Amino acid sequence: MRAVAIQAFGGPEGLAVIDLPDPEPGEGQVLVNVEAIGVGGVDAVIRSGLLGDWGFREGHVLGSEVAGTVAAVGGGVDASWTGRRVWAFTGTGGGYAERVVVDAAALVALPADLPGADAVTLGSSGMVARFGLRHARFAPGESVLVRGAAGGIGAMAVQLAARGGAGAVAVTTSSDERGRRLRELGATHVLDRAGEAAGDAPAGYDVIIDVVAGADLPSFFSRLEPNGRMVAVGAVAGFPPPDFAAAMIPAFQKSLSFATFSADTVPESERRAATADLFTEAADGGLRAVVHEVLPLREAALAHRKMEAGEVFGRIVLSPTGD
Repeated sequence: MRAVAIQAFGGPEGLAVIDLPDPEPGEGQVLVNVEAIGVGGVDAVIRSGLLGDWGFREGHVLGSEVAGTVAAVGGGVDASWTGRRVWAFTGTGGGYAERVVVDAAALVALPADLPGADAVTLGSSGMVARFGLRHARFAPGESVLVRGAAGGIGAMAVQLAARGGAGAVAVTTSSDERGRRLRELGATHVLDRAGEAAGDAPAGYDVIIDVVAGADLPSFFSRLEPNGRMVAVGAVAGFPPPDFAAAMIPAFQKSLSFATFSADTVPESERRAATADLFTEAADGGLRAVVHEVLPLREAALAHRKMEAGEVFGRIVLSPTGD
């Protein structure tokens, strides 16, 4: 089978199409014929080499989520999974391939009318956004700022905050056109990347969901209201400066909080249930999957170049069947 692996850490040019043996499901596993692969910010971070000390090596196949059809099951797996369309979380890799083996416990059955591209756009992004808001203790009526709202996680956080009864949903983004599209998803105020805006945008926010991190993260502490909470759910701009928390000290009396969030801390059963709910809401028309573009699997490097150039609104999807 074909897969896309990291031949050299660094830029997108380090990705290459390779041939691998067809995988076979073991005990408790299933084999999925892949129809759609989600391309996420974490893929770019791994590819860049920033997480080199996490054990990633050259030859690593990227991809944390896929949608497709179960082709075979291993021992101990209910045979009724065979032939069913599913979404599957593949962890820190393995998804950029024509076929993947995953634990049966990681499967979520897809509604019949939900396209695979929509599933991998909603799946882990929506789950991270939903639990990220919960981690921030978001409550109806509170104001929310989503920093980096035009990506997959950000677009879902905007929708979920609006549906959850936020008093205001502000976003940072790079253009008026992106701001217009984010308003269609539920944003009430559009700010530039520095968090500045003309008009009646709130001066402060109860919750900030930050997908970006990077050098500018500390400047957003001043945007928090008393008892405000910032939760970093991504780091597409890299890590913040080592002393970033020092920016909170001058506002000591505001009782501000900063936290990181990873879906790895949520029990798998809860992740599956939340993802299934997202798919149902999307199939019923309550949530929108923001698919930027579907590219063939062999164009994975192009997908990463588009992400790095800031061209993507929502999520790029790879398709092995589109080659």
